[in-house]
Amino acid sequence: MAQEIKSIIVRSRETLLADALGVVALMIILFVGLSLPGLI
Repeated sequence: MAQEIKSIIVRSRETLLADALGVVALMIILFVGLSLPGLI
């Protein structure tokens, strides 16, 4: 099982990076969106 997980991570490294960047972008958008009512 651990070997399967390692092989999946190795095969999908670019996708994991893109997904991580997407998560960071969504968190930034969420933070900015929640901060806007306090700025206006």
